[in-house]
Amino acid sequence: MSREKIGDGASLIDQAGVTESLELTPSTESAWIEVIHKMDSVYADLVRYQVQLEEKNSALEEAYQFINSVLAAMTDVLIVCDTDAVVLQVNSALERLTGKPESSFLGRPLEALFGVESAALVDRFPERLGSASLIDCEVSLICADGGSAPLAMNCSSRYDHEGGLVGMVLIGRPVGELRRAYDDLNRAHQELQQTQQQLVHSEKMASLGRLVAGVAHELNNPISVVFGNMHALQRYGSRITRYLAEVAGEADTPRLRRLRDELKIGRILDDMGPLIDGTLEGAERVSDIVQDLRRYSGGQREGRSRFDLPAVIRKAVKWVTRASRVTARICYQLPKRVEIEGRKGQVHQILVNLVQNALDAMAQLEQPELTISGELTQGTIRVRVADCGPGIPAHELPHVFDPFFTSKPVGQGTGLGLYISYGLARDLGGDLRAENLPRGGAVFTLILPLEQTGREEGDE
Repeated sequence: MSREKIGDGASLIDQAGVTESLELTPSTESAWIEVIHKMDSVYADLVRYQVQLEEKNSALEEAYQFINSVLAAMTDVLIVCDTDAVVLQVNSALERLTGKPESSFLGRPLEALFGVESAALVDRFPERLGSASLIDCEVSLICADGGSAPLAMNCSSRYDHEGGLVGMVLIGRPVGELRRAYDDLNRAHQELQQTQQQLVHSEKMASLGRLVAGVAHELNNPISVVFGNMHALQRYGSRITRYLAEVAGEADTPRLRRLRDELKIGRILDDMGPLIDGTLEGAERVSDIVQDLRRYSGGQREGRSRFDLPAVIRKAVKWVTRASRVTARICYQLPKRVEIEGRKGQVHQILVNLVQNALDAMAQLEQPELTISGELTQGTIRVRVADCGPGIPAHELPHVFDPFFTSKPVGQGTGLGLYISYGLARDLGGDLRAENLPRGGAVFTLILPLEQTGREEGDE
């Protein structure tokens, strides 16, 4: 309706649809104008309210979609319950974990979702409403296939906008993820411990090297004296033997014969040669050991040479068995002669360690037996040192070559023999392995190349 039409006295039937026509007076015209203004104002308010309502509805729709996207993206399980522990809402993580649709959870009692072993714990959740939260309670969800999925569950109270208690919210993380995180942490901790042990070991080895260097230096002088004196005694012995033989031939009187028999001169002359030779051999071996210690402590390398390996093996066994309290039967299964190229002193040291450990392992046996065999295979020789002792426990087998690892009582082993032997074997271009025999006992296999390939730094 417009003001112009009212001023022209238009019929109300044309404008308002009523059945009567009224003549407008100035007072009624004013009243209608006021009504029209009110209607325009109300219409404008309605339009404004509609716009605001659409904006709020759009914001509400965006908030709803945002919340749904967050719930769908959660990897943790979410369960919302009322104060009676009836499930009101769940998220997609629960559906994926259990293999059940959302409809199978809504409206059900909370305890129906969990296994019997978790019933007592789940019953405590409603009791804690409005009080302290429950943290990291391990429960088991029932899955569609009848199995269970362990969760670390947290339970908190839920309040409305006025602060009234309306239910609880449960958030659970699959225990598998926690275990993986724990495994990663444990692995990092073990690596840190191993690094720390390596640092401690490096410092110990540096200190040991300085100690060995000092001991080798102190031993070198007296060994040189013994070595020189025994060579002189060897020459003197041959002269004395020759002199006594001449004296016996020129003045063979009954008195001298009785004195020679009483003093057992003949036996002394027979023993003098082997005794001097044995002492010289021992002095040479001690000298070699001192030189090995000096090379070990100073980082020096023994020159490579060709030598007969079976002879070195027998010599090493002979040295160990002489000084050992264990009398074992030695069974050799070696080739007659095998020449290899390498460092003779290092090979000898490895074999001494292996034989000594084998004898120690059989110390409590009545009939100890040591088998040493050699096998040629594709440019290498495998030397096996096998005992008939109790063998190596399975949990210790991977650690036998670790530094300072020993199964011997305190004071009877340093745990460095096999560690050093392994390092020497690798340095020679070979390998050292340990295993248990099916019939019982342990066997150490030393693998050495027959020929040296390439040229190493420090070699002449």
